[in-house]
Amino acid sequence: MAQACYRHPNRETGVSCSNCGRPICPECMTPTPVGMRCPECARERTRVTRGVGQASLGSTAPATFALIAINVVAFLIEIAGGSGGLRVGNSSVIFDFGLFGPAVADGEWYRLLTSGFLHGSIVHIGFNMFALFFLGRLLEPAIGTPRFLALYFVSLFAGSFGALLLDPNALTIGASGAVFGIFGATFLIARSRGVDALASSIGIILVLNLAITFGRPEISIGGHLGGLAGGALCALLILAGERGMLGERSQATELLAMAAIGFFVVASSIAIA
Repeated sequence: MAQACYRHPNRETGVSCSNCGRPICPECMTPTPVGMRCPECARERTRVTRGVGQASLGSTAPATFALIAINVVAFLIEIAGGSGGLRVGNSSVIFDFGLFGPAVADGEWYRLLTSGFLHGSIVHIGFNMFALFFLGRLLEPAIGTPRFLALYFVSLFAGSFGALLLDPNALTIGASGAVFGIFGATFLIARSRGVDALASSIGIILVLNLAITFGRPEISIGGHLGGLAGGALCALLILAGERGMLGERSQATELLAMAAIGFFVVASSIAIA
């Protein structure tokens, strides 16, 4: 159950200071090697030690690691459905669950979701999971797991919408739409919170990835841009909540608004398929 930030009682949060245990909203969080700290504890000089009681990575970003696990399991299933090897472009799983406009139009709406957990090769999943690992450990503790999951799936569905919008007859797979959404959200939230060094680094990586997107014909431009737009919209909702623009129960309002965006892009995807 979400608590209220001890410095901003009108802001709900699922994150607590790793030192004193007080609930803290994203504005009050300071990343440290041992988790998020409140402003007071962050000012203290703390000797960092590695011991049995130190929180594991999975405990600070559980959704990130769960999503990576699901993607890896899906890839292993693809291998089992293929003709052998780690390049699984001929796997029956891809043809049965990948994003394909005519199939979506025939009622196979689940492809809008399942396509985001499939990959065409070990390199494909490797790049996407490395990005998810890197970005998820930054963003999930900063905004909380419910927001992170909502942002991830809205970005995934927005990526499916973008892919269908630009090329409905292509067979599209990959978590790239969701990853691009996390890229965009991390950039916007870091900029808003004054973490300019991180924002600059993320911005450079994002521009390079966009250049690759437009430079390689086998990459889904619509999927990447759609995911980026979905993540950016979710980030703007989160920032609006942090600034008190969404009322007292801001996190609940944010999640409802993200759900509305997700419903809209799913309905739009079905309509254009």
